[in-house]
Amino acid sequence: MTISTDAKATLAGSQDYEAISRRMRRQDRLFLGLTWGAATLVVAVLMGVMISLAYDALPAFQKFGLPFIWNERWSPAKDIFGAAAPIFGTLVTSAVAMVIGVPISFGIAIFLTEICPKRLRRPIGVAIELLAGIPSIIYGLWGFFVLAPIMQSVVQPFLINTLGDLPIIGALFSGAPYGIGLLTAGLVLAVMILPFITSVTRDVFNTVPVMLRESAYGMGMTTWEVVRYIIIPYTRLGLVGGIMLGLGRALGETMAVTFVIGNAHKVTASLLSPATTISASIANEFAEATTGIYTASLIALGLILFLITFTVLALAKWLIGRTETF
Repeated sequence: MTISTDAKATLAGSQDYEAISRRMRRQDRLFLGLTWGAATLVVAVLMGVMISLAYDALPAFQKFGLPFIWNERWSPAKDIFGAAAPIFGTLVTSAVAMVIGVPISFGIAIFLTEICPKRLRRPIGVAIELLAGIPSIIYGLWGFFVLAPIMQSVVQPFLINTLGDLPIIGALFSGAPYGIGLLTAGLVLAVMILPFITSVTRDVFNTVPVMLRESAYGMGMTTWEVVRYIIIPYTRLGLVGGIMLGLGRALGETMAVTFVIGNAHKVTASLLSPATTISASIANEFAEATTGIYTASLIALGLILFLITFTVLALAKWLIGRTETF
């Protein structure tokens, strides 16, 4: 029995198709395995870091228990350690940075997208983004040699004289004008998070359809009304992401804060007083940790910072999820 030329061509075509299909299936399985491996690697590294920190910090929690978290005393000479002061300083400096940095970042982003002439948008935008490339130690040196003297001689005396005697907020601005302290560290952090929040905010503002803007202006809305009622509601998810990116940057900053916060293990109501943060404490004292419990306490601070950052990011994700449902 002979096979015709057309039949041979059809058979060869089907064999080629099957070979191509098998090759594509192998490629799909390989691609799926690589993506699963990448995702698993990230989770494994995260879990490995957390387990390693928890294991090395265990001696501190075994000796001091949960009171380690809210105990203020930090005495390496007597092997007595408490995390309250570093935790307090971390949260307060980050809060000050967000209160100052977020409105300014939003204002810059609104100016660049809605008001700024087109020929100036790119130069200003590039200048803002270049701030993100400055090393943190440069910010620290600038804060210590430029900002701190100004704070000591001008800003802090003004705050003490004008707000220090008020009944409620006066405690925040009491004390001596040291120049360094929580407020100065918060200001440095605010400058450092500006480019991150501004860049994200500007990019999400640019995603608003032109038709929405033109319709709003056509109805007689002012620029402020367009921003408030059109742009911000449309981009709220991106704005939350940008804010959380800046907050994560502020929580983990080390060198810049170390220069200007004063590195004092104490909890105080005054924003003008020296204090410390978790990252600054670890950077300053890890080389001096000569005992096991000292090292374990510093690693316990690192574990607490890890948990704080994880909690903040999880909360941000939860807020974004709730926003998406509305």
